[in-house]
Amino acid sequence: MFLAIVVCKLLRVIGKLVGKGSSLPGQFALKLCPDVLARVRLPRHIIAVTGSNGKTSTVEMIAAILRADGRTVIYNAEGSNQIEGVTTLVLANASLTGRVRGDVLLIESDERYAARTFRFFHPTQFVITNLYRDQLTRNGHPEWVYDAILPALHPDTQLILNADDPLSSCFGRDREHVVWFGLDRWTGSSDVPGGIYHDGACCPVCHGPMVYDYVHYNHIGAYRCTVCGHHRPQPDFAAADLDLERGVLTLGEGVTIQLAFRSIYNVYNILAAYAVCRTCGVPADTAAGVISSYVLKNGRMQTFTLGSHHGTLLTSKHENSIAYDTNLRYIRQQAETPCVVLVIVDAVSRKYFTSETSWLWDIDFDQLNCPQVRQVILAGRYCNDLAERFSFTGLPAEKLQVCSSIREACGLLLAERGGEDLYVVTCFSDRDKLLDLPDVKKEG
Repeated sequence: MFLAIVVCKLLRVIGKLVGKGSSLPGQFALKLCPDVLARVRLPRHIIAVTGSNGKTSTVEMIAAILRADGRTVIYNAEGSNQIEGVTTLVLANASLTGRVRGDVLLIESDERYAARTFRFFHPTQFVITNLYRDQLTRNGHPEWVYDAILPALHPDTQLILNADDPLSSCFGRDREHVVWFGLDRWTGSSDVPGGIYHDGACCPVCHGPMVYDYVHYNHIGAYRCTVCGHHRPQPDFAAADLDLERGVLTLGEGVTIQLAFRSIYNVYNILAAYAVCRTCGVPADTAAGVISSYVLKNGRMQTFTLGSHHGTLLTSKHENSIAYDTNLRYIRQQAETPCVVLVIVDAVSRKYFTSETSWLWDIDFDQLNCPQVRQVILAGRYCNDLAERFSFTGLPAEKLQVCSSIREACGLLLAERGGEDLYVVTCFSDRDKLLDLPDVKKEG
């Protein structure tokens, strides 16, 4: 163990100097001592967060709340969330005798590899945000991911679950230590599921038909199986009201939170962070005070200027249709005057090469078919795949412009003098390809 810790610390220092090294030190440490995570002495509180969407944002808010409550938190801020990255995090913050310094170990965990990460120790609290269609070539169907997470859940671990997600709520069946969070009906709820597909049509328990009392987005809401009775549990931490126009979220404890990012998606990240921190004993006013108007530092939303355009870049998770749907919904709700939308797909994945773009057909691009969207520009290596997908939407052909590169799209926008708001929807791999262009001036 001693040698593994020394090697990990040394490689971590070298990695920081070159701007890399969040996984490699842990990889070498595991080769030297495969069970090193069983040998170290961990903090009393170990909080894990996994799920298809929202892991990084939720972890960031949890860390901010716990630190405001006076606790020393160790977490993988770089988002390296497989076992090698977790090992780097743990050993880099351990003494040479193997004692991890800190009050809380907070881990963002890749959902596919959670069982491997928690083979040698188990979290005291485990947050599962949701399970959606995500990276088809890597993850297959959400129910496959469910089966991959299940072995990671120790009987003594307290689960913090999304009551409004029919699949991830199944983790709470026949378990005693479960805390639920959710959103009650609000003015933006609908009576039927939305989006291109309906993964909540059949019960994940018995595959019988599901009915919904209300839906917040896609298939997330108040569900009920007509055969086995699988239904939305009553949340322990519920959002009693939501006003996205004013950016106000009201929780059941009489707590009011101001939203810096007015998205239904952000609401669920807030609820997850709030639920786990309250469960860990953080006072309601402390948690709410940190979350109110909290601006995430993970770069998922970035404002900038490009010529006469004021831009908002909305980063979506790779190959994840609900992440894209949420950002498109945000544009439709926030744009009050004529705007331009730039959709960039220049890379499909950060982890592997693939030109598989069938996931584009799961995205509800028809949300951009609204009066305030004057033009939609499709750019990047896969601009023709995007153009084919958009040809099956209701958007008029004259609203669409296809550019083979991001630079070409920016040149087109620079030539315009209208000063309209610009919204950019893209993934992590392509975000900096836009922001690093000389004509793009980042704000904040």
